[in-house]
Amino acid sequence: MPLLAQAGVKVDAADLASRKLIIPTSDPALRLLIVRASDVPTYVAYGAADMGVAGHDVLLEHGSQGLYQPVDLGIGRCRMCVAVQAGFDYVHAVRRGARLRVATKYTETARSHFAAKGVHVDLIKLYGSMELAPLVGLADAIVDLVSTGSTLKANHLVEVEEICPISSRLIVNQAALKTRGSRIAPYLKAFEKR
Repeated sequence: MPLLAQAGVKVDAADLASRKLIIPTSDPALRLLIVRASDVPTYVAYGAADMGVAGHDVLLEHGSQGLYQPVDLGIGRCRMCVAVQAGFDYVHAVRRGARLRVATKYTETARSHFAAKGVHVDLIKLYGSMELAPLVGLADAIVDLVSTGSTLKANHLVEVEEICPISSRLIVNQAALKTRGSRIAPYLKAFEKR
């Protein structure tokens, strides 16, 4: 909402509090779609929305076909990391080419990361409580988002490798940028001032 306010767009609080999935704004040509974060790239890539806000983690999993990422909004800064149980010799396990079991909800990112290192992994898809997997023997390592590291520490895990920094990005449908660029450009400029 602060981004929209920065662009001079107002949204009625009652509409935001409702269960509506399409919210009007003070700009008659701009409306907000309320979708699950992981679905934002799909709505934008297929042209159901011209623009969206998505975390870099979501974009890495989705792929970027048909999407332009003109602005790093700097919202939700954290990092994608590999973590293991304290005492696990990750460097030795990776160096000798052992096959690792990795629990994550970011399977594409993890697959790509370990493939680039030449490490064989068995990926275990989880949707939450990643830190539990090494503790009960389900996985040797996890790939997850880390902000402060306090959850890792509380569960006797240590961060052993940073894959990449993560933050929210403004994404734009490439075709919309070409055909409706004059309509989209003012929003891009407003969001870049952030």
